Amino acid sequence: MVKRFVAALFDLDGVVFDTESQYSEFWAQQGKEYHPELPLFSQLIKGQTLQQIYDNYFDGELASYRDLITDRLNQFEKGMSFRYVKGFLQFVGELRVHGVKTAVVTSSNRHKMENVYAKCPEFKSLFDEILTAEDFSASKPEPDCYLTAASRFAAAKEECIVFEDSFNGLQSGCAAQMKVVGLATTNTPDAIAPYSHVVISDYTHFGVEDCMNLIRQD
Repeated sequence: MVKRFVAALFDLDGVVFDTESQYSEFWAQQGKEYHPELPLFSQLIKGQTLQQIYDNYFDGELASYRDLITDRLNQFEKGMSFRYVKGFLQFVGELRVHGVKTAVVTSSNRHKMENVYAKCPEFKSLFDEILTAEDFSASKPEPDCYLTAASRFAAAKEECIVFEDSFNGLQSGCAAQMKVVGLATTNTPDAIAPYSHVVISDYTHFGVEDCMNLIRQD
């Protein structure tokens, strides 16, 4: 039986948008201020929801700073630039021409997405579904978010490809038992290779035929 390629499921930052360096700058500053004992703080929090960051690093005495950091983050995101990863627009257009369903599956919240929609009015038209942190109960690296996305399209896990860059996200795609394409936009190719079926630097040399070949692999 020929396997179908039904859905492409994309993380947002570092996968659709080349924004990871901007977030690293923001969280490096917060880490310097509140966790000077963790010089790699901005790396430690990649792929986590804001609530996970607070639960893991801003509990106890530091919990009182959560509102301040949230305000800072909201202001920071208003000034961010949302540049698409190289080749993404052409790639997602090719997917849609071939009838492949597309979804964003992000740990970002709806407040952040409003900034995206304001700066990129075409964004919603690129995807059939947009799932945010409010749409699933367990965050990455748990598989819930990608299984929820697949269910929106009545797609089996074997019919979906996950596109991720962070370790939590890559592990989430693996836990969902889907094929995983790792974007080396945040971490090195060697670092993400154990969690990816294919590693790419961007979408300039990756297309629908590559996806079909990946789906066919056992």
